[in-house]
Amino acid sequence: MTAITDALRITGPVDLASVSPASTPGFDGRKAEGQRALEAGAERLAELQERLFAESTAGGERAVLLMVQGMDTSGKGGIMRHVVGQVDPQGVRIKAFKAPTEEERSHDFLWRIERELPAPGMIGVFDRSHYEDVLIHRVRGLSAPDVIEERYGRIVEFERGIAERGISLIKVMLHVSFEEQGTRLLERLDRPDKHWKYNPGDIDEREHWDAYMEAYEIAIARTATEQAPWHVVPADRKWYSRLAVRELLLEALERIDPQWPTADFDVAAERARLVGAGGTPAS
Repeated sequence: MTAITDALRITGPVDLASVSPASTPGFDGRKAEGQRALEAGAERLAELQERLFAESTAGGERAVLLMVQGMDTSGKGGIMRHVVGQVDPQGVRIKAFKAPTEEERSHDFLWRIERELPAPGMIGVFDRSHYEDVLIHRVRGLSAPDVIEERYGRIVEFERGIAERGISLIKVMLHVSFEEQGTRLLERLDRPDKHWKYNPGDIDEREHWDAYMEAYEIAIARTATEQAPWHVVPADRKWYSRLAVRELLLEALERIDPQWPTADFDVAAERARLVGAGGTPAS
């Protein structure tokens, strides 16, 4: 599936208008084939995640951070259920960043992010992230332009530091269309079982759609590097966005190639003790 990950990687400026949210870059199949591919790779993803966790018990320091950005209804929740849900929950920590609390606002904007970085052996997942402090702040004028510009540079340095700590960062923007978002919001209103997901404020944010697209383009251009590239994932087709993000996560783990730790005890001697204790077959 490297065709998917290669097609999505961005290390410089991007024109979001030229990226169709309904497209399936790097994948020629249809929905059924995409769903089968998602299911087929689950075992490999789970194995690599377990190896990463196991490696940390022997002193390994590597970890993975999947950071998912996107407009409301872009499918972040589905990524958590259908992609992150393929691995052992003991090896995953999901953090959804809401509006900062009073305590968080009293600190630097990266303070709350630093506190949630994954420990060795873990897969950390951010539902939104430090990019909210340049996206919303730019669109809503919550910070001065010079403050926002300074933050781009600080984000690049911060992400460089993450890599130096052995954390593989996967930055994803789920790119949903204005029309598809409208359809999904209507579904939330039309179905009582989805009313809990509806937020009247989503309509207010929708009125600033073009400004958000521009803010995303600027943020990506300022912070996409070879070491920490962005991945713009078309999200109108949920099955594709889930498959694409799973492939990005799988690629990061394959690159790390975590290994099962070597036993720090005499395996043969322990086996002999177990068999000799009785009640256990020798073969």
